[in-house]
Amino acid sequence: MPGSGAELAEHLIERFQLEGVKVIEAGKDQNYYSPSERVVALSPDVYHGKSVTAVAVAAHEVGHAMQFCREEPISKLRDKYLGRAGQIQKIGGTILIAAPILTLLIKSLVVFLWIGVIAVITMLASVLMYVAILPEEYDASFNKALPILREGYLPAHLMGKAHSVLKACAFTYVAGALLDILRLWRWVRFIR
Repeated sequence: MPGSGAELAEHLIERFQLEGVKVIEAGKDQNYYSPSERVVALSPDVYHGKSVTAVAVAAHEVGHAMQFCREEPISKLRDKYLGRAGQIQKIGGTILIAAPILTLLIKSLVVFLWIGVIAVITMLASVLMYVAILPEEYDASFNKALPILREGYLPAHLMGKAHSVLKACAFTYVAGALLDILRLWRWVRFIR
């Protein structure tokens, strides 16, 4: 690609007049938009990269900036669910860790089973909250980034690859939810 992910992100921020939004280089494998800091953070590979992946990921993160700067209703999903999902996930994890200790102290299988049920419910709630964020991610990839890239930022023969990268961006939280399901399955097997 003729330009890096950071160059495209800065260009798009200027083009769409996203006032106060900056592009910064973040840590390895960290690509995100921070609404509180108004920052598009790109990993070094994306920030300096001149690949289809770098350009698509940068466009996706600018898509999030567009959602928040335009105060689109879909941008409220992250505020509404992501923080809660993290809190519920911590509570569920703490309960799962405490379950064997509490069972040894109380010496009741019934208490152990109830603690297990509560932990499973909290982990499932966390998974559902991650899935609730999917429309925001989908919008950033397919209603923002992909149409922008089709406007001539990528040659037509690379659009299929960009679509695959944007699909991965959109399903990031789904992957996290699936990981939680695998962890949950492991705990259920342990409890059984």
